[in-house]
Amino acid sequence: MATVLLLTNTQGVSAEVLPALGLLQHSVKILPAEASVLVDVPDMQVLLIDARRDLPAAKSLTKLLTTTGVGAPVIAITTEGGLSAISAEWGIDDVMLDTAGPAEVDARIRLAIGTYQSLINASDPTSGEIRTGDVVIDENSYSARIKGRALDLTFKEFELLKYLAQHPGRVFTRSQLLQEIWGYDYFGGTRTVDVHIRRLRSKLGPEFEAIIGTVRNVGYRFTLPHNGKDSNISERV
Repeated sequence: MATVLLLTNTQGVSAEVLPALGLLQHSVKILPAEASVLVDVPDMQVLLIDARRDLPAAKSLTKLLTTTGVGAPVIAITTEGGLSAISAEWGIDDVMLDTAGPAEVDARIRLAIGTYQSLINASDPTSGEIRTGDVVIDENSYSARIKGRALDLTFKEFELLKYLAQHPGRVFTRSQLLQEIWGYDYFGGTRTVDVHIRRLRSKLGPEFEAIIGTVRNVGYRFTLPHNGKDSNISERV
């Protein structure tokens, strides 16, 4: 389910602008199609603009919104006759007929959100980073830092830290970690996990070793320290 913002000057509900939208489970908020929405833009994943009637006004609004930046893909809704007026100058991500069916509307919304997010990630140099508290893990360079200090990790230690950090708070058994990090074809015992956890904690140092917590008789988890300690960590290996 996506969070949709619809800008229209048509009185009533979204069903009048794009009937199929009302048949979907998306969360829809409707605001006037005015530049004033830039003052306090609500959270959204996709922005729909009603361009069925006043095409010049809709074009001016889309250009203003996309130039200013709204943090979401913009889709114009128009009639079949209005398609000829849509051009790259509008700065929109997609255009949709007001007669589009539910499947098409849903697909276009999903594709717009996915494409927009891919572009954001591609232009973000930190998109390959996992940040959890003071821990920064860079998947692109296979490096990890904690409070700015580089960690000298082996490949398996890095993969182990990365996997745990990707699932903060979740407890994994030794067998689960063995399968995820070493693979199903690894014939070593689960003691391998204990050894790598111990080495990883040593490299994290006394101040941060507690972020790799032991849940007695179960396994390990990644947890952010509370005043340097986590009261739920029972013991260390």
